[in-house]
Amino acid sequence: VTIKSDIVYGTVDETKLCLDIAFPTKTCDSMPCIVVIHGGAWMQGNKSMHTDDIKYFAKQGYVSVSVGYRLAPSHRFPAQVEDVKCAIRYLRANCKKYNIDANQIGAVGFSAGAHLSMMLGTMDKEDGLEGKGGWPDESSKVQAVVSYFGPTQLDANDIPSNSVPLVSTFIGGSQKEKPEAYRQASPLTYVSPEDAPMLLFQGTRDVLVPYSQAIKMVTAMTRSNIPGRVEFLINANHGWYGDELNETIDGTLRFFRKHLPIEK
Repeated sequence: VTIKSDIVYGTVDETKLCLDIAFPTKTCDSMPCIVVIHGGAWMQGNKSMHTDDIKYFAKQGYVSVSVGYRLAPSHRFPAQVEDVKCAIRYLRANCKKYNIDANQIGAVGFSAGAHLSMMLGTMDKEDGLEGKGGWPDESSKVQAVVSYFGPTQLDANDIPSNSVPLVSTFIGGSQKEKPEAYRQASPLTYVSPEDAPMLLFQGTRDVLVPYSQAIKMVTAMTRSNIPGRVEFLINANHGWYGDELNETIDGTLRFFRKHLPIEK
């Protein structure tokens, strides 16, 4: 596996946005790509958290990318959405350079990163929030999404009290103050029949994202005939380890192999 780090994928107000790319040892002209998006309540974390993950996906034959993005509270919504959209557009604009199949890009994220991954899978260009980071002629939509305990509807009444301040810091105000922003920031808002297949992993004792949030997405996907699956980890909290984690990673790879197949 070869890794290239700190590649600038866009610039916003003199802030350079960077990503890391891992390449398989055996490369060909056109390989599917998996983009990994870190969590941290849209306020913390960085792309280096997922170096092992992009190495893993590269060993499975995928070009794999870990994306950095601007963080709250210095940068409020929609900065984070605009940044990850810019990253996808950058990869498409440079698909020949990186041997990426522009029609086969997937996203996997954790918590806030899962939220951003679902935004990439549900939003179309006409939905807005593309930002001015660069590469405006390219599509920012991905073709497969895996969500690890990601919130789907930020303006729902099932958001736990300990998550309310996290969301309000991300949005820059309360639900009462900014109802339209909460609606715009929710993946559920954009679900339509042409959206990417999704796999959702969700613990039933998650103190930050209740499993009812996953059920909302499943219901919307069913209504729009979007393929996918949801796995509830009974009694799991906001994240899990050991055998459970290995099983969900295996499931993630199977899902991407199905929807982003690697040509032999």
